[in-house]
Amino acid sequence: MQAYVINLAPAEDRWEQVRARLDAVGMRYTRIDAVNGRALNLPLVDFDEAGHRRRTGRRPIKPEIGCYLSHLRAILEFLDTRDEYGLILEDDALLGPEAIEAIDDALAYRDQWDILRLSSVNRDRYWPAIKLSGGRHLGVSLTRSKGASAYVINRRAAKTWVRELLPMRLAWDIAFDLEFFQGLKAMGVTPLPVRQDARFETHIQKEINTHKLPRTRYFTVFPFRTVYETKRFLSRGLQLLRLRLWPPQALPVSDDLRPISRPESRPADEAPVRSAA
Repeated sequence: MQAYVINLAPAEDRWEQVRARLDAVGMRYTRIDAVNGRALNLPLVDFDEAGHRRRTGRRPIKPEIGCYLSHLRAILEFLDTRDEYGLILEDDALLGPEAIEAIDDALAYRDQWDILRLSSVNRDRYWPAIKLSGGRHLGVSLTRSKGASAYVINRRAAKTWVRELLPMRLAWDIAFDLEFFQGLKAMGVTPLPVRQDARFETHIQKEINTHKLPRTRYFTVFPFRTVYETKRFLSRGLQLLRLRLWPPQALPVSDDLRPISRPESRPADEAPVRSAA
């Protein structure tokens, strides 16, 4: 396994800091040249503006589109390898040895998840289901969990997202948190082992309020939101119930699945590019 670090070219300070953290834990990594959303020209074939307005009640935020396409670019890079699992990181992720240990432990229960969440900008609301080492558990969240700074995916999730999540209609951290619509399973490590570096401001959050449509937006937003939250609660509630009633057995974990302790960086221009301009 290796990490795929999403980083905008001008953000050299972020890159140097996240690279130092990955070197310190001894994990291989590839820098993914992030899509500069501000440089995009709408309309885009990979962005459904009408569908986005109906679901979010907002005008397009270009950096948000760039973020979405950057995550898919990282996923395509992962699919271009033979690895079974990949760690997707945003460049403000504070990752240390405890995160590597948590990933190692979670791989023993890899048949229970396609997506492993390691971070969130929300409070940790995961219901413990499987005990790991170090006082951590694998858990299931019954509510929305925002943020996508650190997560592990398998090839099944990656292939499904590339096929199903284009064109963009929601922010990435919302879209990939609806995995149950694609028949995928998500779990999270609790307590969450990765935090976001608060020193780096996100421009997306600052622009959300200024891009909201009039109050009539709720006529389309609420039906979508009701379906999303109801389906999430029912699907993940059943998932949690099964895990607690029939605890799974740990699987052996071979060395080729674990985070690899050999740092390696690939030039950004080698990353595959989706139609982002």
